Amino acid sequence: MASRSVNKVILVGHLGRDAETKFTPSGVSVTRFSVATSRRWKDQQTGEWKEETDWHNISLWRAENLAQYLTKGKQVYVEGRLQTRSYEDKDGQKKYSTEVVADDVILLSGNRGEGGGDGGFSQEPRMVSAPRTARPAASPAPTSSGPSPFDEGISDDDVPF
Repeated sequence: MASRSVNKVILVGHLGRDAETKFTPSGVSVTRFSVATSRRWKDQQTGEWKEETDWHNISLWRAENLAQYLTKGKQVYVEGRLQTRSYEDKDGQKKYSTEVVADDVILLSGNRGEGGGDGGFSQEPRMVSAPRTARPAASPAPTSSGPSPFDEGISDDDVPF
């Protein structure tokens, strides 16, 4: 029996720094940025609310024109996969680095105060990533009469909120 596995990450958070784009020696662009996600819970013993923030390093390949939109504080939806790499530091110690390799990035809001009285939340999310280069064979064909500028294979059912 063939084994199946899934490596899929979906994050909704705020950018911790402005995105930076660099190029490999062969000319392929990689845009890197960090996203903060938080969770809140009530401590069972003290009754106090506590909050914990996790930071995620994101890499987005072949999207050199996006860094100008991905600035610190903006809220984004990121979909991709986890990738862990190992390397040796200057002392010869083996180190590991885990990052999210993004397939899609959607800008959900501007900076605070940018969008009227709604706290910066945009009513219509802006797709800022390039379309995926390959779609799974089981993807259904679009049913709309014309192409939508936001049609990247993500429907309302795919967004976790």
